[in-house]
Amino acid sequence: MELSWWTLGAGALIALLVVVIWSIRRHRDPKLNIECDAPIDQLTLSLAGLTLGTPVGGNSVQLLQNGRFFDVLIERIGAARKTVHFETFLWKDGELGRRLAAALCERARAGCQVRVMLDATGSRKAGKDVIQQLREAGCQVKFFHKRSLRNLGVINNRDHRKLCVLDGREAFAGGHCIVDDWLGDAEDGRHFADLSVWLHGPCVHTMQSVFSENWAGETGELFVGDDVFPKLHHAGDYTIHAAFAKPENSAPTVKILHHTALCIARKRIWIQNPYFIPEPQAIEAFAAAVRRGVDVRVLMPSTSGSDNPIVQYAGHRNFERLLRAGVKLYEYPHTLLHQKVMTIDGVWSAIGSSNFDDRSFETNDEVTLAICGEPLARELDAVWEKYAARARRMELDRWLRRPWWHKARENVFYLAKTLL
Repeated sequence: MELSWWTLGAGALIALLVVVIWSIRRHRDPKLNIECDAPIDQLTLSLAGLTLGTPVGGNSVQLLQNGRFFDVLIERIGAARKTVHFETFLWKDGELGRRLAAALCERARAGCQVRVMLDATGSRKAGKDVIQQLREAGCQVKFFHKRSLRNLGVINNRDHRKLCVLDGREAFAGGHCIVDDWLGDAEDGRHFADLSVWLHGPCVHTMQSVFSENWAGETGELFVGDDVFPKLHHAGDYTIHAAFAKPENSAPTVKILHHTALCIARKRIWIQNPYFIPEPQAIEAFAAAVRRGVDVRVLMPSTSGSDNPIVQYAGHRNFERLLRAGVKLYEYPHTLLHQKVMTIDGVWSAIGSSNFDDRSFETNDEVTLAICGEPLARELDAVWEKYAARARRMELDRWLRRPWWHKARENVFYLAKTLL
């Protein structure tokens, strides 16, 4: 049977679309490289400049672990007087969601301007009654990339950020989600571990800018004035900048920040991340760091500890290369370790919403804070050591003996890594 012109035309159109998509991705995924001998704590201006940010000094940073984060967050929301800006990826109806909703509603009724940005995919189970409760109290609630024909081309792009800005004077950022599993203290397999930071000082303006990006994109509203951008004063000794932009025809700044840090580390790279699927370029950077004498360690949940074992299997595909390169890999089986943290040389830290995978580096809207200062790095390394003490270190010889069906899963799930 001869092919019709319609069939040939459709085939040609599909081929053209594949080339267009490949071309778009290629232009946003350049091969990054850097040569530098300076220590990372002397490169704050460079790191900020490469990631389209501005470093600001004079900030305080308080690390908040596990369920205690929500106690502080909800208490501080209750103390807001002018504005509450809240943004998250994952919100599921439950005890925590209703506690937070009650706090937001109370502030709205008290006269605060409350703006809430939720990812349409991650927060689809927030509960219709909760959303209605928020709106009836006067909160503005918007969904990022709501499912519609208008958003068909960006439906896979998600707002993965987790942040809150209060009166433009204090901010929270990190990995915590609005789900009951995040309550407690990671004491069992039903309660997760996570880290966020509580910020004061000039860097709060940056966090307000991060929130305004997607808010303006979804609503068209631009907010100005002292209620959102007040004059801020020195609050501590940390210098901070945020990576969050995704410029056209260039690598997203979150990816640039992480890759540059890997390439300039001189002593150690310690990573805590729940979804660790490094791409080949990152694997090469890890291997080069080990050759330089850098102590490279990665702590992640095992398949039994993960909320999404498929992601862990996808990550397993490159374990052999990493282990052969000398990277030390640790899997925690007891619960989900959801913190997204990297420390470099004991003096510099990255913390935020970004997973170490293609989806976070290439597709999602994320925010990672680059924080220069030894005290926070020591705190984060102590958290690493606390959980690593109960983790299993992966050994190359044993890893090579894993069953064939495990290898088959790795390869199958790795093919879908950008969709996980």
